Amino acid sequence: MSRVVIIAVGSRGDVAPLTGVGVALQQSGHEVAIAAYTPFGNMISGCGLGFRNLPADLQLGADGAEVSPAQGLAAFASPKGMRALGNDILTALADEPADILLLSPFAEMVGHPLAEAKAIPSLGVRLQPLSATAQCPPSIMGAWSVGSFGNRAAANASTWLLDRVYGGVVAEFRRQLRLPRTSARRLRRQRTAAQWTVLHGYSPLVAPRPTDWRPGLEVTGYWWPASSGVWEPSAVLTDFLAAGPAPVFVGFGSIMTTPARAQQLSETIRCAAQRADVRVIVQAGWTNLHVADDHMLTIGEAPHDWLFPRVAAVAHHCGAGTTAAGIRTGVPTIALPGYGDGPFWARRITELGICAATINQRKLTSERLAEAMRVAVNDHNLRDNARHISGLIGAEDGASQVVSSVNCLIQQAA
Repeated sequence: MSRVVIIAVGSRGDVAPLTGVGVALQQSGHEVAIAAYTPFGNMISGCGLGFRNLPADLQLGADGAEVSPAQGLAAFASPKGMRALGNDILTALADEPADILLLSPFAEMVGHPLAEAKAIPSLGVRLQPLSATAQCPPSIMGAWSVGSFGNRAAANASTWLLDRVYGGVVAEFRRQLRLPRTSARRLRRQRTAAQWTVLHGYSPLVAPRPTDWRPGLEVTGYWWPASSGVWEPSAVLTDFLAAGPAPVFVGFGSIMTTPARAQQLSETIRCAAQRADVRVIVQAGWTNLHVADDHMLTIGEAPHDWLFPRVAAVAHHCGAGTTAAGIRTGVPTIALPGYGDGPFWARRITELGICAATINQRKLTSERLAEAMRVAVNDHNLRDNARHISGLIGAEDGASQVVSSVNCLIQQAA
């Protein structure tokens, strides 16, 4: 039995798909543990997987005081933040027995030297395309092509900048692990030359594999979250769903904002639902949304695979995990992207013909959202397209491709 450790750094949408990968690996005979932030421990353990705690909290400052969203994100992504994250990972996993590491993007910086120190293979597990291609810029840079040369140049410039900014952090991890000195840039080139495996957990139907990607960069199909078996809907939620027509889901996932902006967004949603004459379920999320009305309900956490089949449409920030859940369910989407990969996924579902409208969060008004809700609920062609795409991706088995890659790498290392 081989021991697989998955390092899953990020929000629920980043971690949940990797529980499905973990369960598939476990069912194939591996012993699996996932290292993730404290709030996801029950979700991971509930799937029957080992949990290794990473204590960092993106919503808190170092002294436990609340910080603004911009401050929190800047602190997390800074060299100091990456150093703290990496040290937490080393504390949790330096002595952890493992035969292979699976690294989410934020875990790669420390995961590569950790795997080298353990003399074991690693592979990347990503939920969005980040590698250089002439077809589009990295997904976190936006939705629109800047030409084949510009797209590839943007990706190459970003990796150069990452190596410059975080080179000292990588060097420190290597010192702690007693590894030879070398530059982050040289290490990246070595991984590229070795065709380091990176698997992408989304459908090639939704985002096809670029034809100019190097070997080792593969798109497997979606990785669906495993069922933890520990969640039950409240009576309030089930009663609301039973009391009238299927509602529209609205949520912004792990998007953080100020209390004033959260109140503004909540009021926009409330007014839009009234204008469109639809019922809504609003997920509070990290945005801390809240609406109160006879035809509206605010909820906390709820598994997408339970909730989305019970709604008429989904309006969300277009995070990779939430977008995937909406596509899988086969209901129309209203795209409300902000930053990161949201605009990329919004464009992809628009091109698939399953998106009622795309409204950037900065331009969101009750009038625009109401019109999008009316289209999402009443456009039969949109609904038919959503069901068709759902049927196509339902035949994919992305997790099994991860299992095959893991087995191959472990066998090669033996």
